[in-house]
Amino acid sequence: MGMAEQERDMEIEKEQQAAGTEGQDGENVETPEPEGTAAKGQPTAAKEQETAEEEQPEGAGEETEEAPPEGEDPKSWAEKRAAKKQAKLDKKAQGYKDQIEQLEDKVKRQLAEFENFRNRTEKEKHAMFETGAKSVIEKILPVVDNFERGLATVPEDKKEDPFADGMNRIYKQLLTELENIGVKPIEAVGKEFDPNLHNAVMQVESEEYESGVIAQELQKGYTYRDGVVRHSMVAVVQ
Repeated sequence: MGMAEQERDMEIEKEQQAAGTEGQDGENVETPEPEGTAAKGQPTAAKEQETAEEEQPEGAGEETEEAPPEGEDPKSWAEKRAAKKQAKLDKKAQGYKDQIEQLEDKVKRQLAEFENFRNRTEKEKHAMFETGAKSVIEKILPVVDNFERGLATVPEDKKEDPFADGMNRIYKQLLTELENIGVKPIEAVGKEFDPNLHNAVMQVESEEYESGVIAQELQKGYTYRDGVVRHSMVAVVQ
């Protein structure tokens, strides 16, 4: 091997060694961490503060008890502070008590209004029923009158006939049902005239009855419970 070749090989070897040394130096260079970044596994200052606040016992932020002023008796000072605190509690309790009383009064008034509404509704329903019942009874009474007129025309010797007997049975059944629902005839003949029950259509002379007494009933009247459905048409002794 010539000298020229040996020199070239030595230069190539030197260049390779120099390149290897630069690579090692680049690997050993440490990259600096940004400022403000904590090391791995160590809490930041903000996190430490937050943890400390969470671990702080309840009431730590409340106002600490003040020391008595100079020259003030500690016992007297403590009693004054206790009295002041109790006054605040009493004031708050009184406020709650007033609210409770207002709510109770409101509930009582609402219950009373509901009770009045229910009673009023019941009365209205009862009045509507009574009005409807009287209206129906007024329409039935002319049928009763026709039965009475028809039976009055039947001769005595024909009253046992099946037809007359059937009419009489129906008439009695009708009167019974009316009586069961509270319909009753108004007594007239021989009774003193009462304008609340009777309607005088004429005056007559009578030796049997005194003046002001009903001598004759022209149309029978009826009452339903406590009210008059139809006044009796009568003749009164003058």
